[in-house]
Amino acid sequence: MVDYIMEVERELDFWKRKMTKRSSRISRVSKVAQTKINGLIPEKFHQVMTDSIKNMVKATLVGSNITTKKRSTLDIGLFEKDELLREKLSTYRKTAVVEGAGTGAGGILLGLADFPLLLSIKMKFLFEAASIYGYDTKDYEERLFILHIFLLAFSSEEKRKETLFIIENWEQQKHVIADMDWRDFQQEYRDYIDLVKMFQLVPGIGAVVGAFANYNLLDQLGETAMNSYRLRILQSNESK
Repeated sequence: MVDYIMEVERELDFWKRKMTKRSSRISRVSKVAQTKINGLIPEKFHQVMTDSIKNMVKATLVGSNITTKKRSTLDIGLFEKDELLREKLSTYRKTAVVEGAGTGAGGILLGLADFPLLLSIKMKFLFEAASIYGYDTKDYEERLFILHIFLLAFSSEEKRKETLFIIENWEQQKHVIADMDWRDFQQEYRDYIDLVKMFQLVPGIGAVVGAFANYNLLDQLGETAMNSYRLRILQSNESK
C-alpha cells in the first residue's frame, strides 16, 4: 500500500504539471477568438444560456443524487477505489461513445440533443466517483466539489489554474464559496467543446466525430475526477 501511495503521489505531481502548463498555440488563438465572439453576442443571450445551463445542471445534480447507489467503501484502500473508478469510467465511456455516435449520425437536430445527454452522463459519472471515494453527495459542499471537478476538466488555461487551486485547498476554500459562478461555468464549458462538437453536426462524419469526441471527453473527466479525489484523500490522511 505504501508503494502504491508513492506511485499515486508521482502521478499527482505529473497531473498537476499537465493541468498548469501553458496551452497550445492553437488553443490560445481559439480562446481569444471565442472571447471576441462572446463579446459580440448580446447580453440577453448570455443570460439565457447561463440560466439554461444552470437549470440543466441543477436538474441533473438532483437526478444523479437520487439514482446513484450509495457505496460503503470505508474499509477498502485507495488502490481498490481507483480500480472501482476505472471500471465505472469504462462503462460510462462506452455509453458516451454510443450516445455520441447516435446523435452524430442523426444530423443537426439529434446533434443538438447531444449537449444535454452528454452533460447528464458526465454528471452521473461524477456522482458515482464521489460515492466510490466515500463522499456523500447529499451534502451541498460535495455537489459543489463535483462542479469544480467538471470545471477543471473543461476550461481554459487561466480558469484551470484557478480551479486547481480551489480543489487543492478545498477544506479552506469551501467555506468561502457560496455558489458556482454560472456565467463562467457555462462559457468555459461551451468554449471548450464548441469546436469539436461543431464537426459532429456535419453529415457523413458526425457519427465518427461524436463517438471519438465523447470517448476523449469522458477520459479527461475520469482522470480529473480520480486525481481530484486522490488529492483530498491524501491531504486528509496527512492531517490526521
